[in-house]
Amino acid sequence: MLDFVKKIIEQEANAILSIPLSNPFDQTITCLYEQVHIKKGKVIFSGLGKAGEIARNIATTFCSTGTPAVFLHPVEAQHGDLGILQPEDVMFLVSNSGATREILELIPLAKNLNPTLPTICLTGKLESPLTKMVNIVLWTGAPQEIDPLGLTPTTSTTVMTVIGDILVALMMEKIGFTLEEYGKRHHGGYLGSLCRSINNK
Repeated sequence: MLDFVKKIIEQEANAILSIPLSNPFDQTITCLYEQVHIKKGKVIFSGLGKAGEIARNIATTFCSTGTPAVFLHPVEAQHGDLGILQPEDVMFLVSNSGATREILELIPLAKNLNPTLPTICLTGKLESPLTKMVNIVLWTGAPQEIDPLGLTPTTSTTVMTVIGDILVALMMEKIGFTLEEYGKRHHGGYLGSLCRSINNK
């Protein structure tokens, strides 16, 4: 069993190390910065299933580090929640297959409200319906899933999370996000008390 565990760890680590450095990180950060920090919009993340959980996680991490973001469930969006969309927002879609029906349907619905809406996707398939519908494409490198069936979202979601972390760190650097600002967003819990203790030194 330990050999199997070691193999899994190695596969996941190799998938992270194989994230394509050719990804348009600079273009993505520029787009997010202009829409959120210059035009005062927000990032609307969306995804379904496991990819949706990754999208939600990236959104909350952006929020806690100075870049306003929300998670929009693609199904609920079709029942009124799309009303959260405002003129200066940017939409960030997460779908490993790039073929999730609810995500594909979300784009024209959002464009109907805001025809100039910038769109970004994070996907494992470069040649997919989704990549043909958005402005900026971030690619995971399509790592092989580590479960015995090779189907369960495992390695793919790990890589998606890391790409999200990369974007968050790049944005924090770009906006000069400080410890003081971090503390303002973390009043409670361990991180809040840690920030206050450091700031009070």
